[in-house]
Amino acid sequence: METTPGAAPATGRGRPIPPPNRASRLTTLPAGTRQVVIVTGTGYSTTYATLETFHRAGGHWVAVSAPLPARLGAKGFSDNHTEGVATTPTGVYSFGPTMYGIAADPGVRFPYHRVVTDDWWNENPNSAAYNTFQHRSTNPGGFSEALWREVPAYTHFAVITYNMPPNVPKPVPHAGSGIFLHEFSTAGGGPTAGCVSMSHADLVSVLRWLDPKQSPRIVICPAQNLGRY
Repeated sequence: METTPGAAPATGRGRPIPPPNRASRLTTLPAGTRQVVIVTGTGYSTTYATLETFHRAGGHWVAVSAPLPARLGAKGFSDNHTEGVATTPTGVYSFGPTMYGIAADPGVRFPYHRVVTDDWWNENPNSAAYNTFQHRSTNPGGFSEALWREVPAYTHFAVITYNMPPNVPKPVPHAGSGIFLHEFSTAGGGPTAGCVSMSHADLVSVLRWLDPKQSPRIVICPAQNLGRY
């Protein structure tokens, strides 16, 4: 990803401090986090969002890309997401340790698993493996997704650690599962079942930029609530 044209350079001796931005409003990120993705919309009911990326330099957050269009769940944001309801959960999350995709690794820095037949995301609240990746010959049940069939949405995707470690010790049944950063499911980019989606080109750019060594986080909320995080 390229830095936004005209953005102030990283701070340092003799360099200007960059202007305040959305990342500079955040107060709860871990000290080691050097990359942050911010997904905001105009209110709880919107299905349209803006995704922005920032990196930490010289003690300040600096914009990496121009704001990118994204889509949310068909029922907008929720502070109390539950299984089977098409809302996108608000909060601050990590990215899962593995990125996935039906297509070959596009050049990401995370470990990458190319999805094959019988790869599932277990979304059955009654399963001991709820909200985890599984390779098995039978459907885990509930709302579980056959990952290899989700074309083009799961061409590539990153796992957002909602209702999974390290955000919670273990998934809470019925609290929701399978929240991903993935590609638009239709050419026009319709709403999702609760994930955050982007165009193919924008998604690949973001996934390539994310670096596990930088302890990246993603913040998801209506724009007016950024001060919570």
